Amino acid sequence: MDIRISPSILNADLSHLSDEVARIPSADFVHLDVMDNHFVPNLTFGLPVVANLRASCALPMDVHLMIDDADRWAPSYAEIGCESVTFHIEAAAEPVKLCRTLRGLGAKASVAFKPATGVDAYAELLPEVDQVLIMTVEPGFGGQSFMEDMLAKIRRVRELIRALDKEIWIEVDGGVNEQTVELAAAAGANVFVAGSAAYRNADPDQVVQGLRARAERAFEG
Repeated sequence: MDIRISPSILNADLSHLSDEVARIPSADFVHLDVMDNHFVPNLTFGLPVVANLRASCALPMDVHLMIDDADRWAPSYAEIGCESVTFHIEAAAEPVKLCRTLRGLGAKASVAFKPATGVDAYAELLPEVDQVLIMTVEPGFGGQSFMEDMLAKIRRVRELIRALDKEIWIEVDGGVNEQTVELAAAAGANVFVAGSAAYRNADPDQVVQGLRARAERAFEG
């Protein structure tokens, strides 16, 4: 299974988004954190901003919806051409239907779990998804420290996926850096969101390449 790096623009210069995305040409995706100040205590941007960036961005888009009423809003991001759309299990009324809708619109269906949300209760949902996002910080703000107790959750999700004999990606988001990317990869994650680690560096693309190399060495799928 390939390793993928998805830098988050949360710590980039949001007034020059196209230019900031152009600084990460080696990335596999650009990660877009959509927050509504309801589901999480922060407000970022929404559909119009993402649609405008989609028109000028060559990289595939990995949209992470930290919003209420995911059933209503998530399909709109697939409709504008975002390649991967993540909704939170805690914010979806009909997650199976939503996954099928996203896939029907041509996007990867991805489901996210807050740190306190267990995964076993949702094992039957896994065949409907292309990716599981494990939050390794409390969602809402960049720059937080990686929660190492989430490694057990990553390992558990990888176990459940192996039992299905399907290729389902595991993404981790929060506190990813040169050290923690190896821990998460060894636990079974293969997609990594790097926000502060990338855009607080003078050369974010060099960070992308370094994280990929470290994760590839450590990955246990």
